[in-house]
Amino acid sequence: MNFTFRNMRIGGLLVVVPENESRYADEWDNYNFPVANSRKLQNVIGIDRHRLVTEGTCASDLALFGLRHLIDRGDLQPDEIDGLILVTETPDYFMPPTSSVIQGKLGLSQDMWCLDLNQGCAGFAVGLIQGFMMLQQESINRVVLVNADTLTRTCSPQDRNAYPLLGDAASIAILEPSADPATIHANLQMDGAQHEKIMIPAGGFRLPSTPDTAQVELASDGNYRGQDHYHMDGIAVLNFVQNQIPPLIENLLSTAATRLDEVDWFMFHQPNRFMLEKLADKLGVPRKKLPNDVVEHYGNASSVTIPTAITHTLGAGLTENTYKMCLCGFGVGLTCSSLLLQIGGLRFCEMMDYPSAQQETA
Repeated sequence: MNFTFRNMRIGGLLVVVPENESRYADEWDNYNFPVANSRKLQNVIGIDRHRLVTEGTCASDLALFGLRHLIDRGDLQPDEIDGLILVTETPDYFMPPTSSVIQGKLGLSQDMWCLDLNQGCAGFAVGLIQGFMMLQQESINRVVLVNADTLTRTCSPQDRNAYPLLGDAASIAILEPSADPATIHANLQMDGAQHEKIMIPAGGFRLPSTPDTAQVELASDGNYRGQDHYHMDGIAVLNFVQNQIPPLIENLLSTAATRLDEVDWFMFHQPNRFMLEKLADKLGVPRKKLPNDVVEHYGNASSVTIPTAITHTLGAGLTENTYKMCLCGFGVGLTCSSLLLQIGGLRFCEMMDYPSAQQETA
C-alpha cells in the first residue's frame, strides 16, 4: 500500500534514553552459553551495552520527561498540540490508552485527538504515516508523535537471543505543515500469517498470565524464559527482512522516481549490526549510508531505533542541514514500512538521559 503527502515536515526530534546502562560482558554469566561463544557473538552482531529502565518505570514516564523538557524550553507549546499519537508495545495499562494518560498529566486541551498505536519495530514509520494523515485535516496543525517502549521489562534476563539486544527509550517527533511542496512517499505491508515470529505469548486474554506462564524454563533454543516473556524467532525474522525489505525499498524509490544514489541516508530500524550490513549489501547501499551501531550503544528499543539512529548519527547538524532520507522499519506483526522524505532545518535534534530516580506517580 502506497501513500503520498505534501506540504508537511518533521519540525523537531528528541530521543530520551535511560541513564541506567548495562554491558553485555557483565551479563555473560546469566546465559546458558559458553563465554567464548558470547565474545564471538558480540563481535559478529555488534552488541556491547544497552540502556534499561529501572523497576517501575513505564513508557509514559519517558515520554512525559521529554515532553516537559520541550515545553519548559519553549520548543513545544501545549495549546498548539492538535494530535497526540503514542506508538508502544508496552502501554501503562490495558485501559485507558496511554496517550490519554499523557494528555491528562500535561493538562492539554480536550479539543484534540489522542491515539495509541500497538506497533513495534515499524512503529516510527507507521506513526509518521498516521500523523501525516491527521495533518490532512484542516482542524489539525500540529501532531506530536511519541514512540516509547520499555521492552527490557518483558524479556527474560536469561535469554541471550533477546535480552542483550533490547533497550528502552522514547522519542518525540513534531509533525507540522510546511511551505515546501516536496512530496513525501511512503509504503506499508503487513504479514499477520507470521504474527507468532515475534510475540509475548501470555498476558492478554487469549492466554492470561498465571504462575505457570511466569515460570522460567529451558526452551528448545537453549534459553531460559517463560510464556510471559518476549520471544523472537531470529532466523524467521532475518529471512523476512532479507526477502521483504529490498522489494519494499525498490517500490518506494520507483514510485518516487528516485535512484538509490540520490538518497543521502538510509535510516533503518536497528535489530543488530550483522542484519543491517547484510541488508545494505543486498540493497546495493554503501554501509556508511546505512548506520548500524545503535544496538551496540543503546540497545534495540523497537520503534525508537530510527529516531535514535538519526539523532545519534546527525544530531544538531540537522538544525542547519537537510538530507533526503529513506526511513524503514520492520518487525513485529510482521510489519514493514518505509518513507522517503527531506529531513532538516529542525528546531531541535538531540538525545537526553532519563534519570534513574525520575518516575511518575499513578
